Amino acid sequence: MGKRRGRRLSFIAMAILAVYLIMNVDAIGRWFPIGWFREAPVITRLHPIVAENKDKLVAQSEKIGIRVVITDDFRSSGEQDALYRKGRSDGGSIVTQVKGGQSYHNYGLAIDFALGVAGGKVIWDLEYDGNGNGKSDWMEVVGIAKKLGFAWGGDWKGFPDYPHLQMDFGYSIGELQRGWRPSS
Repeated sequence: MGKRRGRRLSFIAMAILAVYLIMNVDAIGRWFPIGWFREAPVITRLHPIVAENKDKLVAQSEKIGIRVVITDDFRSSGEQDALYRKGRSDGGSIVTQVKGGQSYHNYGLAIDFALGVAGGKVIWDLEYDGNGNGKSDWMEVVGIAKKLGFAWGGDWKGFPDYPHLQMDFGYSIGELQRGWRPSS
């Protein structure tokens, strides 16, 4: 009788788990390619929320006397692969650690920025204080970006990417590669 009751309880537990998983496809769904459930949308531009916050970043920085120049945003996998070759099979310095499909840029969820200075020049100087308030313009921009919901690549331990800002909406690169996307 004990074995039968144990099996019955195991069956009930499995049935409850199955119902939970069916009711919460998103809870497990991101483990599988989206193609198993529906067609994955093709990404060709910045996510609308990222684009909106990019514009806010530029405008809010301008209000405190800092000109932000967006140097990159959406990037195709082919463009990412070309950047990856720099400093490896192509000349120059290494500029990225990831190949196409492995960057949040490839999913319209990241931007890169620099500071615009007199004469139309663009700089990547983390110490520059062009607005003369005694603070690094770069870090002022990063502070604004973080308040807008961006994560900053300069906080990364392994390979800090100081110009990089991203909004991942809770999605890992693996989930994005499997076709999952944040809603617009």
